[in-house]
Amino acid sequence: MGLPDQLTVARILAVPVVIVLYEWEFSHNEYWATVAFAVAMATDWFDGRLARRRARTSALGSLLDPIADKVLVLSVLIVLLDEGVFVAWMVAAIVAREFLVSGLRLAAVERGVVLHARDLGKLKTWAQAIAAGVGGLAAAGAWSATAAWWALLVALVLTWVSGLDYAREAPALFRRRAVV
Repeated sequence: MGLPDQLTVARILAVPVVIVLYEWEFSHNEYWATVAFAVAMATDWFDGRLARRRARTSALGSLLDPIADKVLVLSVLIVLLDEGVFVAWMVAAIVAREFLVSGLRLAAVERGVVLHARDLGKLKTWAQAIAAGVGGLAAAGAWSATAAWWALLVALVLTWVSGLDYAREAPALFRRRAVV
């Protein structure tokens, strides 16, 4: 397991740490949780860059990387519901899209087709991460809940636009693979 894969695993292991920091009441816990979240999300950029630079992408990394991103970001969005920063319908709509696209990817894998990350999907992930970070700062009192709401709205729109993009491309990918 190379360094990029280790960073991906570290991102997954950071999830309980970030959640505990949000939930454990101590002075400035929301700041600490938001910093831990930001550091963990930064590993996503770093592990991808390392893997591409070294031309050492792995099947494990390709599988775990999007899972690590989803688990980390969605966990923070859900925890921030309890903090009163985000509204449930927005977070639920994001979670629903993530499950739908993950199901689409599983169906593709069963047919021997790999749905690679698309640029809109990467943008969506970072919009969600930024919204989670803004939400963490709102929970800490540094920013307003209104700023967090708008950041989440942008993430929600990008989330569904990218989901529709995957859905639009999927039938052609399935047909092309089925013919081969």
